[in-house]
Amino acid sequence: MQKLTVFVLALAAFCLHCEAKQFTRCGLVQELRRQGFPEDKMRDWVCLVENESGRKTDKTGTVNKNGSRDYGLFQINDKYWCSNTSTPGKDCNVTCAQMLLDDITLASQCAKKIYKRHKFEAWYGWKNHCKGKSLPDISNC
Repeated sequence: MQKLTVFVLALAAFCLHCEAKQFTRCGLVQELRRQGFPEDKMRDWVCLVENESGRKTDKTGTVNKNGSRDYGLFQINDKYWCSNTSTPGKDCNVTCAQMLLDDITLASQCAKKIYKRHKFEAWYGWKNHCKGKSLPDISNC
């Protein structure tokens, strides 16, 4: 009975993971446009998302050196921006679970808030892989 329970739980976790959305590059561009991201920074946003989450909405990062963790498409950090409780909180007034949804509206609003305060410098994925480097080609999108 215990083996069956473990199997069912593992299968459920696998199925939940299967339901998560992974954007294509052009699909991401279209969604970011729909969310109101500025066209003149679109290649930077695409580069950031590709390097932070691989365009996956359900990405949860490993524990950072300071004990925090990053969530979702934009890898929103739980130290300052999202709450790990069932109640929305911190600076974006959201839960970290909401950062993992396929509907990226709340994650987009939070990412824009972070950008307004810190620009792209808030994200190591952008600083290490996009800043001063060739950005993704989105000309066909």
